[in-house]
Amino acid sequence: MSPRLRAVLANLTLAVGALLVVLVGLEGVLRLTGLAPGRETATRRMVDARWTTLLDCYPSNPRGSFDIDLRRPENDARYRRLAPGRFDAIARHHPWAVETRYNALRFREVEVAAKPPGVRRVLVFGDSFTEGQGVREPQTVARVLGRLLEETAPGRFEVRNAGRRGLDFPELFEAFEAALAYEPDVVVYMLVLNDAVQPAEFRARQSFVNDWILDRTNLPEDGVVTRSLFRPRLLDFLWDRVGTLRIGRETTRWYLDMWSDANREGLERTREYLREMERQLQQKRACLLVAPWPLFVGLERGYPFTPAHDAIRALCTGARIPHHDLLPVFQGKSTSDFWVHPIDHHPNERAHRLAAESLLPDVLKLAGN
Repeated sequence: MSPRLRAVLANLTLAVGALLVVLVGLEGVLRLTGLAPGRETATRRMVDARWTTLLDCYPSNPRGSFDIDLRRPENDARYRRLAPGRFDAIARHHPWAVETRYNALRFREVEVAAKPPGVRRVLVFGDSFTEGQGVREPQTVARVLGRLLEETAPGRFEVRNAGRRGLDFPELFEAFEAALAYEPDVVVYMLVLNDAVQPAEFRARQSFVNDWILDRTNLPEDGVVTRSLFRPRLLDFLWDRVGTLRIGRETTRWYLDMWSDANREGLERTREYLREMERQLQQKRACLLVAPWPLFVGLERGYPFTPAHDAIRALCTGARIPHHDLLPVFQGKSTSDFWVHPIDHHPNERAHRLAAESLLPDVLKLAGN
């Protein structure tokens, strides 16, 4: 072997050795500091067969806002019936919960009853953001708006919560027609950016697992995710960061395309649903207000979905439907301050309160107060 080749091999050996030392050091730092991915497991849910009572369950209670601790004997006795086979595992690993009770229409609301004479009824309509997933019932946007209206005009208004989780168009339109039983004078449709019609070919693009709302990347089987003692934390750390960036790009593009020509068919059908909602309300001498929520991502700076909000505004303007974008209420503020939980980015009670305060003037105007 030539001296030059020996020198190259020696340098290469030293470089490999130094790299191994660095990697071992980083592995030790990650294990000692806990910087390696160790995210809490995704939320769990318990619900009875008739969908009258539901619990959203969380692994921790960082803001102290979840009022149910499933480890307490009285809560064991009250809620075990919801999921007797899974209750112990959920109570052990996801003990903090928020209760939702539904009426016969599966809204988080009282049963339908005739509107009292002289009362203007406001219907807050939408999906899980509006229903208030992870938020106690008195703190939802419907309840806060109801209290604000009562303070402004005592005895003049009732507010009903017609949010129903998990719906997009066309299912949202079916829920809207059911909610008309409340005889609303104003319907505030609190649109979320994933509500638009998604034709099969567009939905097929949804290959990501993070929709910027619920973390679905750490799904448990029995309430806890185990990690091998011998699995390199550095590998987990790098894989997590690369995966997060990739999924984030795909997710953002999917949302933007949903409100662009890339989803032309879905947008046209969504427009028709909104026009039909407006038409049906006009026949009843009621009115519609479209109030888009933001996604709670990057609000501090560089919010990525402004073009989608602009497209929704243009859609409403073209259809002559009143529009109130909630994005300015939150833009420039700390994103995580509005999360229900680090693994659940539904709007929390603070977000619901700010949304209700923002909506109040438009609701009063549309209600003719």
